Amino acid sequence: MPDGQVRRHRKIHAFVSQHLSCGSEYTVFDTPQGCRLGVLICYDNNLVENARITALMGADILLAPHQTGGCDSRSPHAMKPIDPALWENRTTNPAAIHEAILGTSGRGWLMRWLPSRAHDNGMFVVFSNGVGRDDNEVRTGNAMILDPYGRTLVETSEADEAMVVADLDLSLRDWATGSRWIKARRPDLYATLAQSTGHERDTRTVRFEEPPK
Repeated sequence: MPDGQVRRHRKIHAFVSQHLSCGSEYTVFDTPQGCRLGVLICYDNNLVENARITALMGADILLAPHQTGGCDSRSPHAMKPIDPALWENRTTNPAAIHEAILGTSGRGWLMRWLPSRAHDNGMFVVFSNGVGRDDNEVRTGNAMILDPYGRTLVETSEADEAMVVADLDLSLRDWATGSRWIKARRPDLYATLAQSTGHERDTRTVRFEEPPK
């Protein structure tokens, strides 16, 4: 923070290594600029409950740092690996890597769900992501900023390090669809959301399980 204070978020759904433990708290805090920020890291954002709770805690803006795109997803209709050769040849064949970055394993996958986190909760979403080789996979970048209606304010599809910047008008939240939906909630009906179904499993098990044949 500008005054030297440190805000920290521990990833709620850690799965990269058995030696990582999951965080157990949500991170929402005020800034000197008069807005309230929430933080969810990578897979945290995929579970809709996390984004909704962050919004209920008053977040105007969700910071969503990722390391994704080109993942070897077990889901048959989700992301798939991108040939590392496309990244290595990005200067000699820029069209090929650009197509992959915008394709179903990059931007195409993100746009299936990321705008809904903004729209359904009436929040701005600031999405950042790695780009380039990550061991034997290729991350696709696709940094973007979404408004509370799920619209893309600015984005990049560069096969290189890039930064996106936008001015955010917090007044958009006042009548955003998601903001109105939150006001129409009936928490007395939602006790089931906090009950175990018996199907819950460790994040690592869910993330890396094999799909049925």
